Amino acid sequence: MKADAGRGASVRIENCGKTFADGTRALQPATLAIARGETLVLLGPSGCGKTTMLRIIAGLEVPDSGGRVLFDGADVTAVPIEKRNVGMVFQSYALFPNMTVADNIGYGLKIRGVAKAERAARIAELVALTNIAGLEHRRIDQLSGGQRQRVALARAVAIRPAVLLLDEPLTALDAALRDKLRGELDRLLRSLGITTIYVTHDQAEAMALGDRIVVMSKGAIAQVGTPREIYFQPVSRFVAEFVGAANIIEAEIVDGVVRLPGGHWRIAGGINRTHAVAMIRPETIRIADPDTASLHGIVESVSFVGDRQRVVVSGAATGPLSIDAPNAAPIGIGDRVGLVVDAEAIRLLPEQL
Repeated sequence: MKADAGRGASVRIENCGKTFADGTRALQPATLAIARGETLVLLGPSGCGKTTMLRIIAGLEVPDSGGRVLFDGADVTAVPIEKRNVGMVFQSYALFPNMTVADNIGYGLKIRGVAKAERAARIAELVALTNIAGLEHRRIDQLSGGQRQRVALARAVAIRPAVLLLDEPLTALDAALRDKLRGELDRLLRSLGITTIYVTHDQAEAMALGDRIVVMSKGAIAQVGTPREIYFQPVSRFVAEFVGAANIIEAEIVDGVVRLPGGHWRIAGGINRTHAVAMIRPETIRIADPDTASLHGIVESVSFVGDRQRVVVSGAATGPLSIDAPNAAPIGIGDRVGLVVDAEAIRLLPEQL
């Protein structure tokens, strides 16, 4: 949660679904509460309903009959976007090409009748806050992608919105710049204290920026939780596989002992079923001496990914296992390796899902 969480509005959507005129159901009826000052990330693949939910909160779409949107407890369902006190940053940024950077940032203030001196002070404040000092008089076509993103963000927050809505604002940037701006955006949001709803399909963005994450699938909410909860305690196979890499293994359970191919583990807590789907994250499996480890197999592939290497081992379970190993470990294709898995690293996915 942001340190200064008093300037945003709480948001609640109640039974909000969306069916378009052609009969397409873009969003299943959903209820969700967002705390004042919280950054909530809507995460999911294309077509999962996350942008539709954002547009309903913004006032760009009207929910199906019975759905309501509330800001600080007040029903704004019928209130248009220009009267909801929201700031919005689109993937395309939607900046005015015929205006300077300063004029873009101050546009919302100008149409609200804010005095020129006050506008200038607010523009100067945001130019400094978003690290674009010296660019105030440039045209938009003279800016890089990262600079445009900063201008779009400054324009969105200039009006001091109660709710800030971001629709995949970093997607058009290259990977290195996206990583850099992600950190800047996180610091900015926390300093401003605005309630923020952020749409992305990028898991790294969701994990880095979200106080909570809403994982969506096929127009419905699959899980809501903190980044740590979503990653380590997924409630379904879809969430486990969509958020991060995961080894998914069919497991037999006998007297509270989970039996996976190649090993048995006693899992804490009562288990009253005989079958489960187990998830093991690649970074929780350790490579060891094959002659002493109870689980072993043959290395199929090794991929260097910078801070680690992704090793795929066959013969250790019902299918290949992915392991994240230190990048300095001497591992080659065809090597026989042992594998160590701690019981705490095994997550049994809920039976009903």
